[in-house]
Parts: sequence; structure tokens; C-alpha cells
Amino acid sequence: MAFTESDSTLLLPSGSGTKEKAPEDKWHLAYMIYFFLGFGYLLPWNAFITAVDYFSYLYPDASVDRIFAVVYMLVGLFGLMVIILYRHKSHAYVRINLGLALFVVSLLVVPLIDAFYVKGRVGFYGGFYVTAGALGISGVADALVQGSIVGSAGELPERYMQAVIAGTAASGVVVSFLRIFTKAVYTQDVSGLQKSANLYFGVSIVIMFICMVLYSLANKLPIMKYYDEVKIQAVAVEDDDGPLTGSVWRSTVWETVGTIKWYGFGLILIYVVTLAIFPGYITEDVHSELLMDWYPILLITCFNVFDLVGKSFTAVYLLENAKIAIGCCVARLLFFPLFLGCLHGPKFFRTEIPVTVLTCVLGLTNGYLTSVLMILAPKTVKLQHAETAGIVSVLFLVVGLASGSIIAWFWVI
Repeated sequence: MAFTESDSTLLLPSGSGTKEKAPEDKWHLAYMIYFFLGFGYLLPWNAFITAVDYFSYLYPDASVDRIFAVVYMLVGLFGLMVIILYRHKSHAYVRINLGLALFVVSLLVVPLIDAFYVKGRVGFYGGFYVTAGALGISGVADALVQGSIVGSAGELPERYMQAVIAGTAASGVVVSFLRIFTKAVYTQDVSGLQKSANLYFGVSIVIMFICMVLYSLANKLPIMKYYDEVKIQAVAVEDDDGPLTGSVWRSTVWETVGTIKWYGFGLILIYVVTLAIFPGYITEDVHSELLMDWYPILLITCFNVFDLVGKSFTAVYLLENAKIAIGCCVARLLFFPLFLGCLHGPKFFRTEIPVTVLTCVLGLTNGYLTSVLMILAPKTVKLQHAETAGIVSVLFLVVGLASGSIIAWFWVI
């Protein structure tokens, strides 16, 4: 199934008893805004992790990449759980703008502390603790922004969720090309690494401000106002059945979790497999005498490009059979023996071509199946619970990310 203009034709009962058709998304502006928001909320994490070479130089005794992952994942998980439990007491507009502001704060910390305290000197671990704290703030921001944007997209036609998910993939592609640019232009010494890191954080700060402007614009678009009204009426119907107390809300959350649990299982499996292999295996375990230190950078770029292709392809064809989609998630476990063969298998299997092809397929399936499950999950519940289903889906996804990151330490040893 491809997305068409008919995906935006939910009908709203009017006061006269007639049906009002959803306004047109002129110039696909709402779609592009949601795409850019998805692009934006993953950029800060990409900035921190892409600048890991510089942080590793400054703090050689710290396991920078692993500590960063633990801090970001744990803070994000906790933040998402809090948001799910108390979503009924807050508004997505407030959470998203607060999160974007926190992103700006966290991104400003690194260049400022580098300019006024660390100054490119090795071993000033006070700077590392502050940087880890800034990453924790970024994790809180990610929970607020990602959970709320995905949740709000869950209340809209499928094309807007697809836009958000494709935007997250575009973020990885842009950062990959930034990494190629900085490696080609800047010297790979402390000065070059510092300039690269400042570029990543500078670009991310600008993007966060653009996201603030675009999100404010989105809320003024006729099509967004229309779906807000649809939601208000759906909630009003539910409120007629009784007040939404804390216990009722918790019951609703658990009911939502039960409804989408198999979609969540698929999302966890996707990221257990992906994060167990990418990027650690690709950057540390496979090598090329021909491409040398460009090899991992090019492999990461291949993964990100095909992840974007997969997440964009749902705009052309959406697999609506959840059982097949979840079955494909299980089938991705075959990537473990295949990538293991790239280390210990036949000689040809250990060359650049098989590794590159497998990396591209890993990215393609990661992107497509993520997009399918994230689109379908919120549509399995009532409209008034679609935002909660979207946030719970993100929680499942982050659990998969965290689990995959842990497994990545062990599976090829």
C-alpha cells in the first residue's frame, strides 16, 4: 500500500451532522516538517557519538563510547517511562519545546567547556564528567522530543509517522557525510578533531532552533488544527465515560502495552540484531588493507544510506501484515552467523564486497521494518490512545537499542 492523499481524509463530525473532509496538506508542508523534526531529534546523539574520537583523545583512560551509550540509554529509558505514566497531565507542545530547549543547552556545554576549561588539553576529567552530564540532559531531551513527536504522529495519518522515521534515518546520513567531509578536509590531529567536533555541535544547535520554529509553524497549519479537533472530540467521548484518574490512566497504559506488545517485540528484535553488529562490529572487527581507516567510515555511510532507503520505501509500499513483518524481524537473527562468517568464514566472505553487501542489507531491513512497525502500532488502538501507543513503541525501540548495545560487547568474542 502506498500513501496517497486519501490517507488524509479522516472525517470529522460537524455541528450540523455533516462530515467535514480534512484540509489538504499544501505543498506537503506538514509532511516535510515532521520529516525535519525526526531528522532533528537524533542529531544531538549523532553529534556526541561522531565526536567520540576527540573525546577519546581528551580522556584516554575513559571508555568514552560505552559510557556515553549507557548514560544516554538509561536516562532516555527512565524519561520515557515517566512520560508514559504522566502523559495525561502534560501536553505534547510543552514537552517538545522543553526538549528542544534542553537539546540546545546540552549541545552548548561541550564547545563552551572546551573553550574555557579543557582547551584541548588531555586528562582534564572534570570536563569529561560535565560532558557526560550534558549527554544526560540530551537523553532527557530525547525522551521528551522523540516520545512526543512519535506519539503525536501516531494520531495522524500513516504518512506523517513515515516522515518522522525517515527523518531519523536522514540524520544518520547527514552525519556520515559530515564525518567524510571533516576527515577529508581537517588533519587527523588534536586541532582537526577539535574543529570536527565543533562543526558537529554547531550544526546541531542551528538545527534545534530550526526545529523550534518549524514545530510552532506546524501547530498553525489547517491540517494539524483539523486533527487536533478530531482528537479533542475522541477524548471528549471517552471523558463522558468517567474522569481520567491516575489509576484509570495506568490501566489504559497497560491495556495499550498489551495491544501492541508483538509490535514492540519486533522492534526490540530489530535493534538487538542491529546494535549488536552496528557500529561496533563494523568499526572494530572488520578491516581492509585497501581502504584502511576509510573502511569503517564508508561502511557506516552505507548502512545509514540504506537505512534511509528502507524507511522511505514505506511511502511507496507499506507491508500491512503484522505477522509477516514480525516474522521478518525474527529472520534477521540470521545476520549473526552471516557476519560471523565475515570474520571466520571462507576467504572470499572476508573481503570488502560481502561485508559491504551485508551491511547494506542490514541497514535496508532495519529501516523498512522499523518504519512498518512504528506506523502500524498506533493504528491498533483507539485514536485517543494513539499518542500513548506511539510513545510505548519508542520505549520498546530504546529497550532494543540498549539490549543490542550490551550484546555487542560479547557476541563476536
